[in-house]
Amino acid sequence: MEIQVVDASGKKKGTHKLSDSLTDVRVLAPVLHRAVVAEQANKRQGTQSTKTRAEVRGGGRKPYRQKKTGRARQGSIRAPHYAHGGVTHAPKPRSYDQKVNRKERRLAILGALKSRFEAGDVIVVDSISFDAPKTKQAVQLLDSVGAVARRVLVVVPEVEEAVVRSFRNLRNDPTRRVEVRTAPASVSRGDERVRTQAFSARDVLVAHKIVITQDALKRIEEVWSR
Repeated sequence: MEIQVVDASGKKKGTHKLSDSLTDVRVLAPVLHRAVVAEQANKRQGTQSTKTRAEVRGGGRKPYRQKKTGRARQGSIRAPHYAHGGVTHAPKPRSYDQKVNRKERRLAILGALKSRFEAGDVIVVDSISFDAPKTKQAVQLLDSVGAVARRVLVVVPEVEEAVVRSFRNLRNDPTRRVEVRTAPASVSRGDERVRTQAFSARDVLVAHKIVITQDALKRIEEVWSR
């Protein structure tokens, strides 16, 4: 599969042939589903906490006597059916973490990329660089390459502060309201300079358009296709 490569102005610069390890991967919906659900679950804080009837203050005595009132027997005004009472099966702090194996996570990312390549939602740019953080230049680049969408994923070889800050401010523009996420092609462990995590399968699937540089695509084929 060959992908057209354009420059920052939208002019055609050539083509890029995807590696066999990326084009031959099988797109498995169950694997994609597990990867996305696990990522969303791992982001949950799990700090919710409510009180049961044993923890609510008050209700130490019976509200009225047991018999000869014509009413149903009650033992406490802090029962769940009373106002200001306890909560039935009250949620407590817990962990929602789900584990996804490394091979399964790689298969999900490659499958998501292949599906977006086949759908024509991936735009390959020869390079993306800014001398200084300029939101205006970022807008011009997205308009020139045809990445006009609500959510855009920009993948670069390495994190550059000027590129990240140029795209980050687009969400504050009331006329466009474009949510752009900038991510590196890969992240080396132990690198303290990297402030942005690499993209995931969910990032690839939820983005309406994906803009990726040619060098970043080569690194993805090299790292993620092992």
